Amino acid sequence: MLHLNDLTIGYRGNAVASHLTAHLAVGTMTCLIGRNGSGKSTLLRTIAAFQPPLSGSVTFSLPEPVDISVMTPRQRARTIGVVLTESTDVGNMTVREMVAMGRSPYTGFWGRLSSDDEAQVSEALRMTGMEAFADTYVNAISDGERQKVMIAKALAQQTPFILLDEPTAFLDYPSKVSTMTMLRDLCHEQGKTVLLSTHDLDTALRLTDRVWLMENGGITDGGAEVAGSLVV
Repeated sequence: MLHLNDLTIGYRGNAVASHLTAHLAVGTMTCLIGRNGSGKSTLLRTIAAFQPPLSGSVTFSLPEPVDISVMTPRQRARTIGVVLTESTDVGNMTVREMVAMGRSPYTGFWGRLSSDDEAQVSEALRMTGMEAFADTYVNAISDGERQKVMIAKALAQQTPFILLDEPTAFLDYPSKVSTMTMLRDLCHEQGKTVLLSTHDLDTALRLTDRVWLMENGGITDGGAEVAGSLVV
């Protein structure tokens, strides 16, 4: 379980959202929604420890509560898989090589992949429909295909928690539905806990278990009813 404990987030002392208290239950998919500028990406980055909170804390039950701020980088990498919207310069790296980077928290000093690591990479490619692109360079595929590669990398990481910032932003409608369905099935069948931000309310509300609505500097945790009046 993931807990936000009276969390205030922002930059250089300027709060974007304050006194956030909510939790994610194991085996559920939660959609984070809100208008532009409400703090969705800032919250995801804070949960992932990419930036510090202004106050409060983020804790994970593993099974004992652990503050994300005291975890080592390797512990965090084995706990949270993260897919952000920022593009990265991957140079001459194939799709398989990029997805294989998700196994780095488990490999030894030399980073050599075991047969189990290779199997996890192949399974992540299969789940995201990117098997046919395994030997294609990442900089030669479309934005939507690259987004699937980054999701596959997070899946190969085999973490109990997965955070995604607009994971379906570059996908066509059928791919959006299949990606959201795959993530929901991961939660229900493998006990993963997924938190993703999205502007696609229709797909989100049909497929998600819970909703976190960010507005007016706060957060509301609930079902589809909390998003009923929101126009993003």
